[in-house]
This record gives sequence, structure tokens and C-alpha cells, in this order.
Amino acid sequence: MCRHIAYLGPPVALGETLLQPPHALYRQSWAPRRQRNGTVNADGFGVGWYADGDPVPARYRRAGPIWGDLGFTDLARVVRTGSLLAAVRDATVPGADGEAAAAPFAAGPWLFSHNGAVGGWPGSVAPLAASLPAEELLSLAARNDSALVWALLLHRLRAGDELGQALADTVLDVATAAPGSRLNLLVTDGERIGATSWGDTLWYLTGPGDRSVVASEPYDDDPRWREVPDRTLLVATRTDVLLSPLKEPPA
Repeated sequence: MCRHIAYLGPPVALGETLLQPPHALYRQSWAPRRQRNGTVNADGFGVGWYADGDPVPARYRRAGPIWGDLGFTDLARVVRTGSLLAAVRDATVPGADGEAAAAPFAAGPWLFSHNGAVGGWPGSVAPLAASLPAEELLSLAARNDSALVWALLLHRLRAGDELGQALADTVLDVATAAPGSRLNLLVTDGERIGATSWGDTLWYLTGPGDRSVVASEPYDDDPRWREVPDRTLLVATRTDVLLSPLKEPPA
């Protein structure tokens, strides 16, 4: 279904994380090594990043494959950041939303990506959608499952829920309403990374220095990469990574 990655650390050019490593997100768009569902991530891509002194991230998104956008190579060469989130997309259901359906989604300081699919979409989660205020439901970024999951998570974040709790509760609500869903969520505010492992692969890397990377799969063969167990919540800063088990939905 998708591959995504988030980085916190010393400022680097986008390409140092997304293009240059031997198994970077760029290569994962056509040759992922650990993807469990789908084979080619060519239905759009995007990257969001933070500039010094500005808490609101910039984004660059396109509806086509990352390898087909020649301009992105130049952008990735010169733009530097200490925090980013990027994704390449394999659409669950073909749609007409174009780049609006490509992660990262954004609101305020937040960037978000969803690797997975909501089972029984859209009927299974109609009650969850109806629980959102009308203004938020009408403001969905796209007409797909990822956009609704983002709206549910964002509603909790705006209400003041702590990042990890907001992620855990969102996953439990969706998994309860739509059993069999794959809900690997990834979110950052430029200072923290939150992620869930629920039905697909998730890995993290720390160091050297104050650096944390969380990704669907390793972008190189560094032995310091660690796999996150399924049904796990991850919250990372530049110096720490905390893993916690996620609650299973009621039978």
C-alpha cells in the first residue's frame, strides 16, 4: 500500500534521506524490499519539511510517480531541513483526487501519512465519519480512507490529546469499526515522530548524533536499524525512541 519515512536530526538535504541511500524511498517506489501489500508505489508521492523558525511545514506533492518528476531531483538537492516526512503511494482504490490524495496530509504544525487500508471502506467507518463535526467532515483533504483517518486523528490532536494517546485511540476506533484494517500511521510536528505498526512493516534507526528515522523499511543495511513489532505504538524525539504495545479491539 505505500512506503513512508520521517526524519529528525541535524539539517540535511532532502535527497540525502529520500534519494541517495541504496534503498531510499525513491527506489522503494518501484522496488520495495519488505512491502506486504502491493508491489509498485506509483500513484503519487509527497514530502513535507520544516524550515528553521517556522513551525508550519512546507509540502511538495504530485499525483504521479516520484521517478517521473525530474524537478524533484533539483529540489531535493538544495532544500535542507532537520525534520521531514515523505511518502510514495500505492492507491487502495483508484480515485480522481490527484495530488490531494498523496501524503503527507497537513494541518497546523502536523504532517501525516497512512500506510495501509481501511477494511470495508467506506461503509464500515461511516459512524466514525458521522462523529466528526460537519465542518471537519466537509474539509476532508481527499475522498479516501487515509484522509478520513487523518481527520479522526487531527480531531483528537486539536482537542489537546497527547500524541501517543491520539494515535492509539484512533487506531483502536478504526480497527474496531473495520476489522482487518492495516493502520500504519506516521505523524510529526517537527519535534516528535509518532507512528503505529498495525498490519505492515515499520522500522526505526537512531544515531549517530541526535538523529531518529522511522520508516516502513530500512533505506540501507546499517545494522542499527530495528524492526517495530506489530501492534505497537512508537514515539520518538531526536534522542529517544519509546515503544508501547497497542490495545487490541474487542472481539
